[in-house]
Amino acid sequence: MSFVISPSLRLRTILAWNMDGLSQLHAQLRAPRVHLADFTPAVLRFEDGQRASGKLQVLSTTGGLLSLPNPIDQGSQVKLMFLTRTGPVLGAAEMLCPVTVTEQPFRFLSLPVDDRRRLGAAIESSLHLNLANQDAAEQKWMEKLRAASNGETKPRRRLLKFAAGAVAVGMLGLGCVLYLLQVNVLK
Repeated sequence: MSFVISPSLRLRTILAWNMDGLSQLHAQLRAPRVHLADFTPAVLRFEDGQRASGKLQVLSTTGGLLSLPNPIDQGSQVKLMFLTRTGPVLGAAEMLCPVTVTEQPFRFLSLPVDDRRRLGAAIESSLHLNLANQDAAEQKWMEKLRAASNGETKPRRRLLKFAAGAVAVGMLGLGCVLYLLQVNVLK
């Protein structure tokens, strides 16, 4: 909770409540993030014309996380270019404080309307694809669980019974052969 210095205790309470409400509102309005499974290369172009390349790991309409060979200075402003399923995206971004030696977040400073639309469509598509994959995996797991609880493991039991019967018949046959050999030897 944030505190505001005010000569009036009543005003301070109102401002502190409003600030807490804003942080909750921000948490509710957070842009959806997509963890990219596919290799998504990105190119960063600096103001001096130099370039660097990296790989997008997480993406949202407000920014994302890049995997880079070397960290870029925090606060650097770059043009970020990458290709999505819905088309290319080019936007101005600010590099944030590196998380690790190879991972660095960024936030979009500006994104043209068409690029924002393509980015939003790509994120929406990835979210739906992730949900579909998750639903399919859950459905497969549920089918396995139902099969196990319904006792549909009978083929294994039948095989085990067949093997035990074959061993028993084999032992009986071996016993008969030994008996006959022993009777013939005694004569």
